[in-house]
Amino acid sequence: MQVLAHGLGGRTDLPLDAVAAIVGGGTAVAASFLALTVAWKRARLGPDDGRPLPAGLAGFLNSPRLTLAGRALALAAWAFVVVVALAGPSTDKENLAPWALYVTFWVGLVPASVLLGPVWRRVNPLRSLHAALCRLTRTEPGGRRPLPARLGYWPAAAWLTAFVWLELVAPDRSDPRLVGGLILGYAAANLAPAWWFGRDWFTRGDGFEAYSSLLARMCPVGRRGDGVLVLRTPLTGLMRDAGEPGLVAAACVLIGSTGFDGVSRTTYWRDNVDPGSLTAGTLGLAAAIAAVTVLYLAATRLSAVLSGQDPGAVAGRFAPTLLPIALGYTLAHYFSFFLLEGQMTVILASDPFGTGLNLLGSTGHRVDYGLAGPTLTAQVQVNAIVLGHIAATIAAHDLALRGLGPGRALRAQLPVAAVMVALTCAGLFALLSG
Repeated sequence: MQVLAHGLGGRTDLPLDAVAAIVGGGTAVAASFLALTVAWKRARLGPDDGRPLPAGLAGFLNSPRLTLAGRALALAAWAFVVVVALAGPSTDKENLAPWALYVTFWVGLVPASVLLGPVWRRVNPLRSLHAALCRLTRTEPGGRRPLPARLGYWPAAAWLTAFVWLELVAPDRSDPRLVGGLILGYAAANLAPAWWFGRDWFTRGDGFEAYSSLLARMCPVGRRGDGVLVLRTPLTGLMRDAGEPGLVAAACVLIGSTGFDGVSRTTYWRDNVDPGSLTAGTLGLAAAIAAVTVLYLAATRLSAVLSGQDPGAVAGRFAPTLLPIALGYTLAHYFSFFLLEGQMTVILASDPFGTGLNLLGSTGHRVDYGLAGPTLTAQVQVNAIVLGHIAATIAAHDLALRGLGPGRALRAQLPVAAVMVALTCAGLFALLSG
């Protein structure tokens, strides 16, 4: 059994006309841009917009006890997965660790963050371990030196690149012992800089916490600048006036990696490339990420020229609008994977050490593939990609109107809109060419 046979399974039996879906998707994104230029003449999304939550609900969500309980559960789950990975059954057919890491955690972090906010920042077990390390070494949690602002999201982008390479390319990636060692290695590699730079390291240095926090910008519940919890329009969290170092890289890694995942499962790739080739996989992943990055930077540079702005500032400022695309690609590529293969974590947790236990009553159960049939899978995949690009187009349009008149905003958006349409068609082509 291969853990990473992703949830695109059944693409060849999806009830879709591929050509119609690709043309329709690209047309929908182009039409949404044209409609925005006519009907959306002023910026409507402010970074501090939103209606305050009821005091009782806000108090519960802000409760230190809730944070403490969440961190205790997360730390216990982290330790449990590591122990099972290293001391449990030796194959991924019987060991829950690979399923817990690649499916339950990596994929489950997406809906959790978008629906609940930056949950991993709040319960991150590495923060708990860091606090214990600081007490043990009598070091201030704030660290010995401040974290250089110029680093931004670059460390997170590097970690995310390494993880998607592991997930999509690396050999023996579902070996439970390897998974356990990698989890411990990742913890050590982040605790060291956190001990030196302080707990702020995790905000942008820990790839998973940064990933969760970036996706949480699209959560309908967020914080205003004054710290008040509000119910808001999901795109509000993308309205940032200043660019953030490394955010373009992080977003392009997420989009490019899911794009490569789709390309690597097309009939063309399977017929012409050895699926077990480490070199081909590495080069393919790098090329996919580079292609997305080049497209985005070329579009923003042309936008800057057309609207009389600084190219570097435009690229950084519009980077958050890539996040809805990353979300759409992730939902499209992992929806059925999470619903179907995610069941294995629960099934195997019933007998974690292979000793014949039946703690959850699920020992011996099989995956119920009826939870995500071809029709549902097809609808989610196509709509996720199209709606992700439409949401990105809306966010980019509103951001362009902030500080620019409608005329300059339109000129600034034309290259970006063209790239949105191209990415929509390319994403659907990769998705439907299995």
